[in-house]
Amino acid sequence: MKIYLKTPDEIASLRKANLAVAAVLDACEAACKPGVSTWDLNEIADRMLKEMGAKSAFLGYHGYPAVLCTSVNEVVVHGIPRKDVVLKSGDIVGIDFGCFIEGFCGDSARTIMIGKVDAETKKLVEATQKSLELAIAQCQSGNRLQDIGWAVQGYVEPLGYSVVRTFVGHGIGKSMHEDPPVPNYGSPGRGLRLKPGLVVAIEPMVNAGQPEVEVLSDRWTAVTKDRSLSAHFEHSVAITENGPIVLSRP
Repeated sequence: MKIYLKTPDEIASLRKANLAVAAVLDACEAACKPGVSTWDLNEIADRMLKEMGAKSAFLGYHGYPAVLCTSVNEVVVHGIPRKDVVLKSGDIVGIDFGCFIEGFCGDSARTIMIGKVDAETKKLVEATQKSLELAIAQCQSGNRLQDIGWAVQGYVEPLGYSVVRTFVGHGIGKSMHEDPPVPNYGSPGRGLRLKPGLVVAIEPMVNAGQPEVEVLSDRWTAVTKDRSLSAHFEHSVAITENGPIVLSRP
């Protein structure tokens, strides 16, 4: 495993890329209303990419065909935007976006509730978002990598939810996916020691039902095997001597 610690200047460059990501996600979230297709959201992101002079981190990545991932309801991650996937009240959609600016990558995701969702759906989304905040709080120099995953697992499992194990977070920098892998589960006090300069994308994927997933015939769309709802949040976080900096939070 090759861990690439970033300099303060590199972290500043990563911050710039991640602020661009946040702006795109804000625009997509504002557009998330019943009757809007996931392709419409992709068009918004694509237009903003061009306006910012940024390069998509997703388009063409191992053949991926869009600049966004739009994952509706039982779709965990990697849902491909489509004109015939139209959002309706009660849906949830996970929107994941990444881009490069000046050679550095930003990456973030959030799950958005469409119209009026039921109480159980809202609880899942809010618990997943809370688990990310708890994980970020563990990003202290001297802590261990599995402290991050345990923060997610230890919060959501007692609520009756499950943590996806097929997909994990990752280091990020000049490449979208760098070492180390960042699972959303683990044992506290174990794993790589966190050091200033480490930048990671933490992304809890939490299912209302069982943790197993399957990938559909398009070879991208990952759904819960039991077709239960799934929520996904992600931030890129820099570990510094003064605590974590959430690069993708404006």
